Amino acid sequence: MLPQSLSRVFVHSREYAVQVNEYRNGEAQRGRLTDTSRKHWRLGKRLAPAELQALRDFYDARKASQEPFYFYDPWETVPKFSHDPTGTATQGRYTVRFEGAWQQSAGLARIDVEIELVELA
Repeated sequence: MLPQSLSRVFVHSREYAVQVNEYRNGEAQRGRLTDTSRKHWRLGKRLAPAELQALRDFYDARKASQEPFYFYDPWETVPKFSHDPTGTATQGRYTVRFEGAWQQSAGLARIDVEIELVELA
């Protein structure tokens, strides 16, 4: 499970898979491939060195984007913004993986990290 820490950026988006058929006369026909959306999260965190190391160790243990893990969307947990370190609560829990490469930049006493998560079907 993703280590808990505050986020200075929290973006939640949804994506629907669509099939597009384009014709020679310029017309297009679109149709959904699924009935549910695929969720994405982008988190920006400003972390102290110990928190950064814990998050980086977690990222490396998952082999970047190769191994899935649980993520709790704080807006969907009951009660809101609660955290279950055991991973047994199912409300607001998603199976996700990291998306994209590790990005960080250093500041005074804190390091800014941006991570992206994508829901697995």
